[in-house]
Amino acid sequence: MRSHDLDSSRPRGRRQFDDDEPNDLKFRGPRRQAVAEADAPDTGDRWSSWDAADHGPEPIPDWVVTEHAAVDDELGILKTGKEADVHLVRRAVPETGRSVLLAVKRYRDADHRLFHRDAGYLEGRRVRRSREMRAMENRTSFGRQMIAGQWAAAEFAALSRLWHIGRTMGGIHVPYPVQLLGTELMLEFIGDADGQAAPRLAQARPEPDELLDLWRQMVEALTVLARSGLAHGDLSPYNMLVHEGRLVLIDLPQIVDVIANPQGPEFLSRDVRVVSAWFASRGLPSELADPEPLISTLLAEANLR
Repeated sequence: MRSHDLDSSRPRGRRQFDDDEPNDLKFRGPRRQAVAEADAPDTGDRWSSWDAADHGPEPIPDWVVTEHAAVDDELGILKTGKEADVHLVRRAVPETGRSVLLAVKRYRDADHRLFHRDAGYLEGRRVRRSREMRAMENRTSFGRQMIAGQWAAAEFAALSRLWHIGRTMGGIHVPYPVQLLGTELMLEFIGDADGQAAPRLAQARPEPDELLDLWRQMVEALTVLARSGLAHGDLSPYNMLVHEGRLVLIDLPQIVDVIANPQGPEFLSRDVRVVSAWFASRGLPSELADPEPLISTLLAEANLR
């Protein structure tokens, strides 16, 4: 990792979750700094936030570091986007050799994010309180913050559900969702032990046999989604990874309930057309890459036809 990839402006050794502190600590700079420095770990950037977060589905994989003494260390940015940035973080237990790399997705705050087409994706998702629903519909600052929370929670829930389906039934691969805290989502890092992320499908130049295998994996994953009443909602070669020959779906905050959302069938159809066009451009035979038969099959799997 190059040194300029690291965020040198971020204060080191401070607790992230200031809302847990009393007001008098929040607004008294020197005193707050002294408390933060006293509580900082000897190594790493901050203590692990595992205890304060919602955890991924059970059984929790053995590689997940859950120890109270664990610390998190920021290693750089993996990906930037309009809605969120993805960071690489090492969570480790000092002096034990136990550590794991994590992909940490941090949604932007209400003043800096730009969720494209969020009105369409949010159809079928409702909150109980009318005040909160109105704030979301009117895109007030409070409403935009709630939308960000919904995106993070929706992605966490979708990953949890799909990881469990993949583990028990097969047919789909997603990163394991380690934890959720506010609008920060920690995920299994898909890549090498040295921090090299797996390439996106868009970067792949597969041979004909590999291309056919990836197509079959994609069809199987879309079938699993449809049987679960879901569509990715923004599927493209840029949000699928290829790791050791395995196709992994990522970027699922906009996952669509194709039954509850009136636009569900349109989202499903668009997903298929986008990825079919990519496979066709790489040489997949036209009789396979034709999106219309697959769309009909998936709509039937979702009981929409």
